Amino acid sequence: MFDLILACIIGILCGVVTGLIPGIHVNTVGAFIFASSSFLLASYSPEVLCVFLISMAISHALLEFIPSMFLGVPEEGTVLSVLPGHQLLLEGRGKEAVRLAAVGGFGAILITVILLPIFIMVLPAVYGQIKPYIWILLVIITIFMFIRLNNNLKSFLWSAGLFLFSGIMGYILLNSPVSSNVSLLCIFTGLFGVSTLIYSLQQRSFVPTQNRFHHFKINSDILRGIFAGGVAGSILGFLPGFGPAQGSLIAQELIGGGDFENNNESFITALSGVNTSDTLFSLVMIFLIGNPRSGIAVYVNNILQNFDFNHLLFFVFTALTAVSISVFLCLKLGDIVSELIEKINYRKLSCFVITFMSLLVVGFALWYRANLFFMLLVYVTAVAIGLLPHYLGVNKSNLMGVLIVPAIVVYFNLGF
Repeated sequence: MFDLILACIIGILCGVVTGLIPGIHVNTVGAFIFASSSFLLASYSPEVLCVFLISMAISHALLEFIPSMFLGVPEEGTVLSVLPGHQLLLEGRGKEAVRLAAVGGFGAILITVILLPIFIMVLPAVYGQIKPYIWILLVIITIFMFIRLNNNLKSFLWSAGLFLFSGIMGYILLNSPVSSNVSLLCIFTGLFGVSTLIYSLQQRSFVPTQNRFHHFKINSDILRGIFAGGVAGSILGFLPGFGPAQGSLIAQELIGGGDFENNNESFITALSGVNTSDTLFSLVMIFLIGNPRSGIAVYVNNILQNFDFNHLLFFVFTALTAVSISVFLCLKLGDIVSELIEKINYRKLSCFVITFMSLLVVGFALWYRANLFFMLLVYVTAVAIGLLPHYLGVNKSNLMGVLIVPAIVVYFNLGF
């Protein structure tokens, strides 16, 4: 029992490190543990390794909102939190933003656990019926997203164009010999991170004095965001390629409408909830359909080789323990960052982050022996495309076509 508790604590601390340091993805550490599993299993049980991986994934999912909100450096799960997070930061509400992300992530996992019996009874049969038609479902939801987020023909056409451009780039890169670790880092850094920071520099943004005392109160909008995040994070298990932006849109409609885009509090809460809930549900999918939906879930499935109901209950308890401790760490570390950010020259910090992330892309390309010229071309293209929504006045979530289009192509081929 002690080794399991220790594995949980170490996993949480590793998740804090991977979440706070841009460019270090939880799957990278997971891949290292999996590659070393033949040696580690000589001293530790498979359950110990899995507890470490799950705790790290949950902690990472919660803590990664801190650099995305304060520095504008996103990963796949936080790309849409950049703009709402910056908005609250520029209003001096950094501590409130941290609490929104923490409460959203914690509450959404509770919602997922509460709904778990329903998922177990319904989802396996439903998935078996709709699997050949998932590509149609992806297309329908994508079209609905265009209609929902655009109020005129011009913005609709621009949104569709950006969606297709980013999707073509994603399809080419994800089907190239380049490692997915490098390609995803390059794509998301350019589309959502560096492009946002460059635009922010052009607008001469600066960080005002942050409110010492936050005015965070849980209201009906925040509760709606929590519920949205929990349900949508689970739904995403059936919709490959869809990220938090699309998950939040789905949840928004499920609970009766409302506009998260114009309500930063609900939007951040829902995004954090989708991110953490999806992390847990990707493990649940191993038991339900035998198909893991994340890198960490793949490693857990391969290490255990016999994922049964007892494992599911044990890992749900592990996730609840990890998210409870991670909420405390998120609040404390988030407050520290909130107090430090106003003392730093934001323009210089933005330039530093842009330089750091660009060097990180180059470094990963060299490490994985990718063609450097090709990766730089992709990176510059991603930054250019990432700037367009700012100037065209369309929603940046359209750039998630970078993952949705390849998923549509894959499931279209499976359906036929």
